Amino acid sequence: MRDHSMFKKRFVAIGFLTLSILALSISVRTSAVTGAAQRAHVVILGTTDMHGRIFPIDYYTNKYDNVGIAKVATLVREARKNDPDLLLVDSGDTIQGTPLEYFHNKRNNTPPDPMMLSMNALHYDSMAVGNHEYNFGLKVLEKARNEAKFPWLSANTYNKGTSTTHYQPYIVKETNGVRVGVLGLTTPGIPNWENVPNYEGLEFKETVSEAKKWVPILRDKEKVDVIVITMHMGLEEDLRTGQTSPSQVPNENAAIAIARQVPGVDVILMGHTHREVSSLVVNGVLLTQANRWASHVARVDVYLEKNSDGKWHVVAKQSRTIPVTEKTTVDPEIAQLGQPYDKETQDWLSRTIGESTEELTSQDCRFRDTAIIDLIQRVQMEAGKADVSMAACFNPQARIPRGPVTVRDIAGLYEYENTLVTLELTGQQLKDALEHSAAYFREYQPGKSLNELVDQRIPGYNFDMAQGVTYELDITKPFGQRIQNLKFKGQPLNPTQKLRVVTNNYRVNGGGGFTMYKDAPVAYRSSEEVRELIIDWVERHKTIPTQADSNWRIAQ
Repeated sequence: MRDHSMFKKRFVAIGFLTLSILALSISVRTSAVTGAAQRAHVVILGTTDMHGRIFPIDYYTNKYDNVGIAKVATLVREARKNDPDLLLVDSGDTIQGTPLEYFHNKRNNTPPDPMMLSMNALHYDSMAVGNHEYNFGLKVLEKARNEAKFPWLSANTYNKGTSTTHYQPYIVKETNGVRVGVLGLTTPGIPNWENVPNYEGLEFKETVSEAKKWVPILRDKEKVDVIVITMHMGLEEDLRTGQTSPSQVPNENAAIAIARQVPGVDVILMGHTHREVSSLVVNGVLLTQANRWASHVARVDVYLEKNSDGKWHVVAKQSRTIPVTEKTTVDPEIAQLGQPYDKETQDWLSRTIGESTEELTSQDCRFRDTAIIDLIQRVQMEAGKADVSMAACFNPQARIPRGPVTVRDIAGLYEYENTLVTLELTGQQLKDALEHSAAYFREYQPGKSLNELVDQRIPGYNFDMAQGVTYELDITKPFGQRIQNLKFKGQPLNPTQKLRVVTNNYRVNGGGGFTMYKDAPVAYRSSEEVRELIIDWVERHKTIPTQADSNWRIAQ
């Protein structure tokens, strides 16, 4: 593990030339040519899903990672040299995702939010609100929002029971005679993932109808010449096959639907799905997405012409994604702003809390039982006073070293801000949940490896494993019949038997499509994040269990 002081030197040494975040930068220049129509060029830079990445570091391994707003900043400043009137926007999921933001939001929320400080320094024009903005509750969200020197946009988020939007729905920027409208939209799936107190008083409306409402307002009332949508949503279907992602909740992603059904949209900058989309045209609408973690910046160029009617008309548009590279330097201003937050985060992560007699890894954690996942299950069962625990492998690269174990090592096991919920389920409901997880593997094909049989449309974090029961997952069987020899305390599990099953709030609220949990009686709720419960368990017990009990296996 590399010394933290080396990173500080690198942050400063990496830094003078190139800025790279998912920001949106619009610069318009006009030129009148004698005897020709007047022309204008609009440049747009966009970022999204930065998830608290300021420095190029993976805090869970303490190693260099080629991402971060400190690098994106260099790309932005380079672009501004040619286009000083950039309009810089982001598509959401900003104040959550790293130990740095977690420490700030949960343990020392007094200073300004570090991502808002960084974005202010880059003069962002707006940010669409993402679902992960809600992870730490409304108090943390509103504090960060008030610290931003740019508006948070969401045209489809309303104060509950009213016709008043909670956030500003759009901005209008006029540059050299061209009026550009930027509309913000948020995925309406938040109630499927968040606990009610984290979004209390708000409702999230379906976005196609909301876009149909707001785009004419921008065109007719605001008289804009170009309409850009920054949305915390992505592509909802595979354009080759028309198939939708099986793990989506209703209306979670609607980029294609809006492009097809809402007249008047010129450009959509997407987010939420952590994908890189350099350039895609749907029904004449240009779509692009800047990947995740401030690893890319999306650039859009829009060319306009003013004809005899006196109005601007879009005559061409193109987009591309610009990656952060090893040669992209860290911006010194952003590095200086982030340094105090980085130090307190590193001090917390470096604290020793236990020990392990063996090195443990999460390698192949979705193909076999592992001691690391068993540790998570053990903590959940004890904290939730449950008979059975359900957990997923969130980080296949997680590692617990032999010898001293730090907060960093344990925090890397559980990357999300989930809390525990214990449900009263029947044996049949538990089996249904395991069968739903088993769809992570496609229809069996002899000779294919487990890796080759994974359904790439289903995120690995939606494959849950159970502890407290024994079973086999037979992927040669049809869907719905893959869970074999399911036993509780050595006896076949009766479909009507009642069990206390502990899982996380994301699952209980509908995340991952586990509909069998809907309306199940709740026996216990934790207010602490699972990550903190695991850290506390290790600190109390000091020694990490190193052997998996192999209570489940994959048969083929």
